[in-house]
Amino acid sequence: MKRDHSNASDGEFLECERRWVYWCLIAVAGWFGAYTFLLRGGVFCNAQTANIVLFAMAVGKGDMKGALYLLIPISAYFTGAFFSEYMGKSVKRLHFLRWDTILVGVETVAVIILGLLPESVPDQICQIALNFICSMQFNTFRQLEGTPAATTFVTNHIRQVGANLARFVRHRDSASKDKVKTHGAMIFFFFTGGAVGTVSGRLAGLPSLCGSACILLAVFIRLAYADRSYERNMLSRVPRGH
Repeated sequence: MKRDHSNASDGEFLECERRWVYWCLIAVAGWFGAYTFLLRGGVFCNAQTANIVLFAMAVGKGDMKGALYLLIPISAYFTGAFFSEYMGKSVKRLHFLRWDTILVGVETVAVIILGLLPESVPDQICQIALNFICSMQFNTFRQLEGTPAATTFVTNHIRQVGANLARFVRHRDSASKDKVKTHGAMIFFFFTGGAVGTVSGRLAGLPSLCGSACILLAVFIRLAYADRSYERNMLSRVPRGH
């Protein structure tokens, strides 16, 4: 029997909270990280811990030029978090598409444009844009079917696998086992995206970023379809974690 999505209860998850969405987004984030580090200035766009360390090292060595350079991706990430939080509440009033859906659509277009930029364009342009995008994505997609999850880095996913594996070994409970699988899958897809991004970057160069747009486009189409069909009456529902 075909499931009636329009009558979904509060206990069910929105399409933007589904596992497949998070797998796709974290794979894209791994692709972004490999791309910017390999081809666009040797910085990471998907998280800022490494950039903060490099920034601190530059300040410690008195390399103010290098420190200012690293402030570019850090500032872009900060701005992305602010913008996504503000726009998420504003877009909700339109009752047409979710902010989550619009974000993925904007991200798709931006990635294609960035991938087609010539080599003469300064690396900072791509760094700023991808840091901004990753920050918005991280701030927007927060829970994978009820489990807190990041779609731009894997530090917490690695911790969760270790902690829940220990609980499973001790108690043999199914909840810990499921969390190991959930966070382990996120690590796998992030790794896969980074590996594919590296290989494609070496083969195709700067335009290789456009490959990640194919994944984003598939996510956007599915989310937009959900918003305008079986989840049309649930546009006011807030995804878990917000």
